[in-house]
Amino acid sequence: MRRVSGRRPAAAGVLLAALLAGCASVTPDGGMAEVARLTQARTGLVVPLDAAIGAPAPRVAELLAQPLQADDAVELALRNNAGLRAAFAAVGIAEADYIQAARLPNPILHFSRLVGGGHVEIERSFGIDLMAWLTLGQRRDIEQARFEQARLQAAARAVALAGDTRSAYFVAVAAAQTAAYMEQVGLAAEASSELAQRMARIGNWSKLDEARERAFHAETLTQLAQARQQAVAAREALARLLGVWGEQNVFRLPERLPELPAQALELPQAEAQAMAQRLDVQAAARALQAAQGALGLERGTSLVDSLELAYAGRSASHEAGAKGAEVSLALPLFDWGGARRARARASHQRAWHQAADTAVRARSEVRERYHAYRSAHDVARHYQEHIVPLRKRISEEMLLRYNGMLLSVFELLADAREQVASVNGAIEAQRDFWLAETRLQQAIHGGASPDKEE
Repeated sequence: MRRVSGRRPAAAGVLLAALLAGCASVTPDGGMAEVARLTQARTGLVVPLDAAIGAPAPRVAELLAQPLQADDAVELALRNNAGLRAAFAAVGIAEADYIQAARLPNPILHFSRLVGGGHVEIERSFGIDLMAWLTLGQRRDIEQARFEQARLQAAARAVALAGDTRSAYFVAVAAAQTAAYMEQVGLAAEASSELAQRMARIGNWSKLDEARERAFHAETLTQLAQARQQAVAAREALARLLGVWGEQNVFRLPERLPELPAQALELPQAEAQAMAQRLDVQAAARALQAAQGALGLERGTSLVDSLELAYAGRSASHEAGAKGAEVSLALPLFDWGGARRARARASHQRAWHQAADTAVRARSEVRERYHAYRSAHDVARHYQEHIVPLRKRISEEMLLRYNGMLLSVFELLADAREQVASVNGAIEAQRDFWLAETRLQQAIHGGASPDKEE
């Protein structure tokens, strides 16, 4: 008697939990609250929960009304990129699958009415898929892991977009800055070419010197055309990430790249930080968890995957009615479930190795990108503190000597040509630093979204 009374509360608890699971419903935000939290923790920017439906036009217009800074560009992309909103919709799909898996299967009602020989016979049954009830918890846990994986992948997609946008922003600003500088170089080259032609006509310059200045002018025009094209291409690459077109495509960029930070970041625990924060590592762990659950479910149900229990009743006009129970069981005569178990084992092995590969790649990427970040900072700082000031000092000394008639105009123009390469190198070094800093943050936070498992 004690054993029976002890089972009743447990059975009632299971039934109550099953009924509560059957009442679960889709959340209004489609599971996006967690995605927004993960993204904000890694980018410092708020992702609007309605981004899967449409971007808030007032905020987009506000961002476009002023020259874009790096954070402004990232926020605009998070609000306005249609590809990201499509990725966010996958979260709603995964949540719907999870809610569906957590719900009880509907009962099955069978009814038949037979007439013949002056008699009427009625059969009826009301049953449930007992196997679906018994495995409800396992199926729910599997879909929950997949739902969590989908949210991590969506957040990783948002973080990746933020990093890509930031990189494209620095490339676009640097390209525009280079093009503007080459405009000034082109004007100076044109003036020196005209001066060379005039001095050659009056016999003060040789034909060789004139040809040298005209060649420099022609080469400058070619470099200017290339710089303009690179600026247009970089701007369009940024526009695609921002999701702007038409009137929105008139966004403005600052004239110069941001200044270098005084000190480079010190990250002695970069690998550990990446393993704790990278979204692709967490998504791979959720995929492995789902594969483990699916493997356990297949081992338990592959032999008998269909079991129905029903109440049955029969009544006839010429005899007394009958009541009873009915059990339906799929007999494993042809399919013993070996293929399904083998597939589940292979899927589990794939998920395990993918999780291990993701972890190895994450550690390597952090080490490599931190080294690239420190190197880029050293190079950019060297240009800023040594090369550019030395070039400026040389130009000033050359001008003083030219004014004192100690140098010829040829030497002064030759120095100006050498200064062009130094300035362009400084711009490229500053750009490369900001790109390296962005890629380092991506490596730590895991911006690369893993491919979703089928």
